[in-house]
Amino acid sequence: MCSTPRPAEPCTSEESITREREREREREREMSPPQQQAAIVGEEYCEGEDRELTVRKMTLFTPGDGLEAYDHRNGALAFRVETYGRGGACGGGAARGDLALLGARGEPVLTVRRRRPSLHNRWDGFLGDGAAHGQKPVFSARRSSILGAGTGAAAVLVDLLAPGVVAGEFRVDGSFPRRCCRVVASAKAWAAPDREGEEEEDVVVAEVRRKVDEDAHVMMGRDVFVLWVRAGFDAAFAMGIVLVLDRITGDDVDGDLGQDLLEAATSPA
Repeated sequence: MCSTPRPAEPCTSEESITREREREREREREMSPPQQQAAIVGEEYCEGEDRELTVRKMTLFTPGDGLEAYDHRNGALAFRVETYGRGGACGGGAARGDLALLGARGEPVLTVRRRRPSLHNRWDGFLGDGAAHGQKPVFSARRSSILGAGTGAAAVLVDLLAPGVVAGEFRVDGSFPRRCCRVVASAKAWAAPDREGEEEEDVVVAEVRRKVDEDAHVMMGRDVFVLWVRAGFDAAFAMGIVLVLDRITGDDVDGDLGQDLLEAATSPA
């Protein structure tokens, strides 16, 4: 059964942090040059402006259950996630435990499968239902360390593998269980062609954060969160990373959530 979004404590400092973060993004958009397009799953998932998806996580991953992502602008369903056992709807040859990212009309967009054996808890992402047909993965994600959640700044690393896509690596900084993390593209993976010769810097291309109900002024429970996607970046690929994070890092949280929110709001983008 689906879980019901849970309002948490009244939003005080967390709400002001979220609003300040949004103002920072507005200033960044005004000062930054036009963004190039990074189509990994498909150009149709890359938009010319920043995009926000409200993601609702169900209680358990069971057949027909998973995640639903809605477009913040119009409330329309953008993606949903299902899991399949052997012989399921995901191409007819899905392995048990495969995760299928579906579009708004139910079409397969990505299939995510755990690689076995793997000490780093590695997951591969395939276009459409390609995992069922023996296609090569377009990306692979893994823990940065075999010891728990990893050491250092990046707990999860994502590599692009598909031919024809710019080679590069993404890292996930922060804590997905706390719904406070960022997907950072290496300079090689997000290098603007018209800025050759300039010093290249890593770029935040997606961010997961807690969702605030602006009308009620409360922060929602962790089963409802926001996925922000930078203009020009592939939203379907960003959702694929969310699926992997959910499987690799889980939902166990230790410590105070407020400190993570504070660090995310004050750290440079």
